[in-house]
Amino acid sequence: MDVIVGGGVVGLSLAWRLAREGRPVTLVDPAPASGASHAAAGMLAPVSEVTYTEVPLLRLGVASLRRWPAFAAELAADAGLAGPEALDLRSEGTLDVAFGADDLAALDELAAYLEKLELAVRRLTGRECRRLEPMLAPSVRGGLLAVGDSWVDPRRVTAALLAALDRRGVRLVRARVGELLRDGGRVTGVRLEPPGGDDRRAELRAERVILAAGAWSAGLAEVPVRPVKGQIMRLRSPQPLLTRCVRGTVHGTPVYLVPRGDGELVVGATQEEMGFDTRVTAGGLYELLRDARELVPGITELEVSDVVAGLRPGTPDNLPLIGPSGTPGLALATGHHRGGVLLAPLTADILLGEEGELAAMCSPGRFRDIS
Repeated sequence: MDVIVGGGVVGLSLAWRLAREGRPVTLVDPAPASGASHAAAGMLAPVSEVTYTEVPLLRLGVASLRRWPAFAAELAADAGLAGPEALDLRSEGTLDVAFGADDLAALDELAAYLEKLELAVRRLTGRECRRLEPMLAPSVRGGLLAVGDSWVDPRRVTAALLAALDRRGVRLVRARVGELLRDGGRVTGVRLEPPGGDDRRAELRAERVILAAGAWSAGLAEVPVRPVKGQIMRLRSPQPLLTRCVRGTVHGTPVYLVPRGDGELVVGATQEEMGFDTRVTAGGLYELLRDARELVPGITELEVSDVVAGLRPGTPDNLPLIGPSGTPGLALATGHHRGGVLLAPLTADILLGEEGELAAMCSPGRFRDIS
């Protein structure tokens, strides 16, 4: 039996895919779907988020994005939903906008780079940008449309995964894992934190433990994963303000707006090295609103429906840790940083043994002393 530690979108996806393969699996998490996946905007945007130094991450993201339509269709069917549209999976692309000559020059360089990688992008004038998105600021001078980028509602996805696991009879243990069980040099299961004042510590034995605990993974194994705080806002209007994701750099800081079909608009997100601090701060929300207003002035008229802070699991090279840890009985599915939702389908494929070259790119073996 596999025991999965962590009930975010990655852990839930793994449990679901393993169950579909007929493999016995137990998932352990004190509050599934309540962490970084709950806070996430759900951008499936490997192209618009690319940087010049992260081509391996781009390749992983593009490969996983290709899997999302089938992943969503199968999940919707297993969860008893009408179809993948119930997950608000959309593929109208991401529009990256520029305000000044320097911004335009940077976008032109990025477009040339992406075209060299044979990725689908379109350069747009300011007028063309506003034709696509009439609510954009008049000061927008140009943009770059990443045609293939998509997005999804992570909260609907995790709710569907929980429903699918329940329909397949997967055991869900709502408890916190205190430590890994070991026998000699092998991991053999997990020991649970006792509930309340109970001194008894239940144990779960496993042929394989899969550590998918996100930012908390380093508390259970020696993995180079740290928490990266992100504050995010959700606004609401009677009608959708945008039809596609819009992003830009304002005051030197990237900001994005992700529309939902029901009129919700997600604005995010800060990136803060603050340890395990999950407080929502006035300063963080002010910066989000200030920068987003530069892109779409009309957002100040919208209702604030939710504010939340989540902890992304970062690694030194921003690539995830997926695969055997080097310690018998322990596999990893953590360190996804900003890409947990995007990379969930690919992560499951790798741990099911369906990938070769891509698996090597995110192998935990690139770091030593993982145990």
